[in-house]
Amino acid sequence: MIDSNMKCVMVIDSELPTGIMANTASILGITLGKQFPELVGEDVVDGSSQVHLGITTIPVSMLRGDNVILKSLRKRLYDSEFNDLLVVDFSDVAQSCNIYSEYVSKAAVTEEENHNYFGVAIYGNKKKVNKLTGSMPLLR
Repeated sequence: MIDSNMKCVMVIDSELPTGIMANTASILGITLGKQFPELVGEDVVDGSSQVHLGITTIPVSMLRGDNVILKSLRKRLYDSEFNDLLVVDFSDVAQSCNIYSEYVSKAAVTEEENHNYFGVAIYGNKKKVNKLTGSMPLLR
């Protein structure tokens, strides 16, 4: 059952190449699915008896941002007012690494201000998510 008080958005840097935008969205989505597996529906059988794996049961709005917007948004999400929201970010620090251990090591020595965010996913209270992203245009 979908809780109408909850909302999920992804804000993606629309100035990135299409492949990097798609990669960013997929990485954010995988992490959201790990954090909230109950948001993935049951497998579906079609009229030809073929099975289709379950997909998300909630809408995910794709919003357009840029480097400045994402940096500002990520900074606001560190405020205690928003600490009950689930936040997933993907930056150049992560994207530049080929293996996860390299990302862990690189992130450990990279100050937050030196991350260039490619995308941020936010899930939580609809009013709070709207407060942060309500005026952002859709990614098209």
